[in-house]
Amino acid sequence: QLVRPAPRSKIRRARLVVQKVDTWSVAKLIFLLSIALGIVTVVASVILWLFLQASGAFTGVNQLISSLGTGSTTVDISQMISLGQVALVTTIFAVVNTVVFTLLGMIGAILYNLAAKLVGGVTLTLSDES
Repeated sequence: QLVRPAPRSKIRRARLVVQKVDTWSVAKLIFLLSIALGIVTVVASVILWLFLQASGAFTGVNQLISSLGTGSTTVDISQMISLGQVALVTTIFAVVNTVVFTLLGMIGAILYNLAAKLVGGVTLTLSDES
């Protein structure tokens, strides 16, 4: 007995057109992504500050400034740029970026919808491969 191979199925293809993008869903997605980016930014800046503190970079900058002749005043960079200040400024920066990115995403979705009304949208070809 010979076993026949199974017949090959045809690859199905579908052409779809993205005519409208929901502005609210774009806003939610970009808001969540920008929150994640903000958290990464705050954590990275704190880790960078801790690394600079541990490596003695602030001490080197203090010595450089004192050697340039600032007089009898001693400058301590690590007090001027403390960990709390770095975290606060980075958090404010992350919040502002979250608002700006969300608004830009909503504006982009609105502009796409307007352009899609004029030209018909973006055509996608989807295929079902096995």
